[in-house]
Amino acid sequence: MEPTERTLLVAGLDVGSSAIKGVIIEDVEGQTPRILSSHTERIRRRDPLALASEVFAVCLEEAGIQAGNLAYVATTGEGESIPFATGHFYGMTTHARGGLFLNPRVRTIIDIGALHTRAVHFDEKGKVLAYRMTSQCASGSGQFLENICRYLGITIAEIGPLSLEADDPETCSSICAVLAETDVINMVSRGISAANIIKGIHLSMGGRYLRLIASAGARGEVLVTGGLAFDVGLLAAMNEEARKQKAPFTLCADENSNLAGAIGAAIWGAFRFRKLALKGIDLTAGVAA
Repeated sequence: MEPTERTLLVAGLDVGSSAIKGVIIEDVEGQTPRILSSHTERIRRRDPLALASEVFAVCLEEAGIQAGNLAYVATTGEGESIPFATGHFYGMTTHARGGLFLNPRVRTIIDIGALHTRAVHFDEKGKVLAYRMTSQCASGSGQFLENICRYLGITIAEIGPLSLEADDPETCSSICAVLAETDVINMVSRGISAANIIKGIHLSMGGRYLRLIASAGARGEVLVTGGLAFDVGLLAAMNEEARKQKAPFTLCADENSNLAGAIGAAIWGAFRFRKLALKGIDLTAGVAA
């Protein structure tokens, strides 16, 4: 199907510090966009640009379309150097728009990445109103949790369910990753269970996230995006802390939370394509064939 003014096929690629996410959407003017395909790959010391091409190819194959049928290839995150991209969008705007797509009720997202965490507050059209980002070290990041998993001899997939089994969580440093990791080593030597260690870490991280969310002006439901949205233990700990603090918001996640940036990039790509088309500017020549 060739792109038309009314119906567009658009790709979105979100290049993060630990994973690359890709989607292809069908955007029909006046209707809710539809996801045709998606794919995620962990970088794991591979070349991000080469991997982005692989993710893009898988998305095209799963959608059953050719690159030449795309109206726009939008990137976000660290993807501005991808050679076949049509345009690039800032992460806070793509996560806001992607979060709104995944849950139309939310007006705030918290994107928990491998290295950084950010809270974004926006209006009903996805326009960013406030933005906050962690300024402290990595003790509140996905990479920090992966390091803790290695100390405890568990996988990242086990960490969430294990946290839910805790009966006496042990407090952990929330300021410095090095101090927090030292705390964990000491806990292991004292015989503290992995479940109580993990729950303590989740509560510590959750407290930092709540302050970030509150400073962005959140109310109602807040959508967690990024890979850690699937950490059920972290989500539970955040909501536990929110209830204790009587915060005016609750945390939720979506099955496609990790794709929020890529989805938002694709939606903004469709929007930009239409805006430029009204000015008589043809962008399809720049899309990879």
